[in-house]
Amino acid sequence: MSIFLVTGGSGLVGSAIQAVVSRNPSSSETWIFLSSKDGDLKVRSDCDAIFEKHKPTHVIHLAAKVGGLFANMSQKVEFYRENIIMNDNVMECCRIHKVKKLVSYLSTCIFPDKTTYPIDEGMLHAGPPHPSNEGYAYAKRMVDTMNRAYSEEYNCCFTSIIPTNIYGPRDNFSITNGHVIPGLIHKCYLAQRDSTPFTIWGSGTPLRQFMYSEDLAELTLWVVREYDDPEPIIISVDEEAEVSIKDVAMAVVKAMDFKGEVVFDTSKADGQFKKTASNKKLRALKPEHKFVGIEEGIGKAVEWFKEHYDTARK
Repeated sequence: MSIFLVTGGSGLVGSAIQAVVSRNPSSSETWIFLSSKDGDLKVRSDCDAIFEKHKPTHVIHLAAKVGGLFANMSQKVEFYRENIIMNDNVMECCRIHKVKKLVSYLSTCIFPDKTTYPIDEGMLHAGPPHPSNEGYAYAKRMVDTMNRAYSEEYNCCFTSIIPTNIYGPRDNFSITNGHVIPGLIHKCYLAQRDSTPFTIWGSGTPLRQFMYSEDLAELTLWVVREYDDPEPIIISVDEEAEVSIKDVAMAVVKAMDFKGEVVFDTSKADGQFKKTASNKKLRALKPEHKFVGIEEGIGKAVEWFKEHYDTARK
């Protein structure tokens, strides 16, 4: 019997993994999804107690201290220390309890600030990250370093996933603190309800790779079951699937059946034009995976948000 423990199991990705696992249950697997209610992973005794209680054979480590731009800029010490401590506790408990596989999550925002595109796995440590989130970025980069160190010194099977932009049901739909797609869905919902224009910040021209949460969940299951290399793997839609923010906004308009005015507020900054990531490594190993298209995925996210408006995180 394999026992899979998922830290941060109640968020966007954890709930997507839960949905995928429940559709294809295996009699040889038990899945445990942790939330902060189960203990504080920054406290070593809490972490030890969780591993003693559940005795996992496999761990998917999603839990992290995360936040928006302002939080990252103003709390660099906390973003560094809390993530370093949490990751160290999880890794060391995995070693001590002889966990067969640990899969941790990294982020494309930890790559060098000055780089060429598309980014790939070999570029992670090729320069300093953007100063705004260096506390978070260096803590996350250390996961990659320690995956190799644990592999070399203790023969542990530790690896990591670097996902691109994720969206889907159970996201944080906050307009001020959420990510692009959930923020646009919430904005469009309010514009529809209040008969006001749907206003998108910026020109709508920047390009991004967006991935539906259950695609990431399915590929995470593949990584935890089959991918044994300590070197990280970027999980992303293909470069050709990159879409503009305007394309995303119009997909939200279509899914919401919004008939009002759509405004692009060009007085607001666009941010980086593109942050393309290469999924060549993934495609070499999983050429057959078909990603959910942007319109279909946004349609599913919109339906979920409308059905759960009162209880959704926003």
